[in-house]
Amino acid sequence: MSARTFALAGALFGFAGVAAGAFGAHGLRARLSADALAVFETAVRYQLVHALALFAAAWASSQWPGRAARAGGWLFVTGIVLFSGSLYLLAVTGLRSLGTVAPLGGLSLLAGWLALAWSAWRGGARG
Repeated sequence: MSARTFALAGALFGFAGVAAGAFGAHGLRARLSADALAVFETAVRYQLVHALALFAAAWASSQWPGRAARAGGWLFVTGIVLFSGSLYLLAVTGLRSLGTVAPLGGLSLLAGWLALAWSAWRGGARG
């Protein structure tokens, strides 16, 4: 996939994160408990940070073409969906079983950062 794909994903996740944050602040504040709202806000924060990380992955994949930068981008996408997505659903539905998905998303986000670090270290060499 191209750098453009990660930049597009970053922009779309950024847009959705701002929309979710506004929805949480204005539409859910009266409907969710303080604990559930804190979970929702955590999901928004991680989504927005990693939307920006997707721009870093886009830049890295254009500067140091190789598997590591591409893997980092896809790990960020996966992590956002699993981590933030499961926390959004947990906050809104209260289904505690969704909390078991969040650590998988967190691991994906961590692995994305390591993949970007590897890409920078190797300077785009095939690994």
